[in-house]
Amino acid sequence: MPPRSSPSAREIFLTFARIGASGFGGVNFWIRRVIIQEKRWITDEEYLEGLALGQIIPGPNVYNLSVMIGYRFAGVRGAFAAIAGLLGAPLAVMIGLGLLYQRFSAVPVLERALTGMTAVAAGLLLANAIGIAAALPRRFLPWFFLALAFVGTGVLRWPLLYVMGGLAPFAMATAWRKK
Repeated sequence: MPPRSSPSAREIFLTFARIGASGFGGVNFWIRRVIIQEKRWITDEEYLEGLALGQIIPGPNVYNLSVMIGYRFAGVRGAFAAIAGLLGAPLAVMIGLGLLYQRFSAVPVLERALTGMTAVAAGLLLANAIGIAAALPRRFLPWFFLALAFVGTGVLRWPLLYVMGGLAPFAMATAWRKK
């Protein structure tokens, strides 16, 4: 269900600022939640296509996706608004936290709090992976290649470049044959 009207550059900035402030340590989950589920600016399929395209374009995929979304709705102003919103709050927080950490890094409770945050980050990553997996098509071969990539990198600890280099020709050949 598309939005009632295209968002303005200001609304794009405020939305991405909220995402940036919420997604400390990873905004992919929050972009999907806010842009697709709450705002309904794009669909799951458009999100996955943009994320895939963002992974092959130089730079961080989430920022590439943000530029694409901002540009789609408000042109160049929207692209800059999305990036400025996404980077503004985390940058301010990081500078503030860096100054505080420099002063209080030896406090034991701070060390334990930072250790506990890793579980939160892992939970957000898992929730995002499940949400993305639900939008993927239910066909055997893509999941088979995903499982092979997981076994190669996660279980056998082979370098990702070698695993992808080995699997990519077979995956492309299967996709090519279906068309």
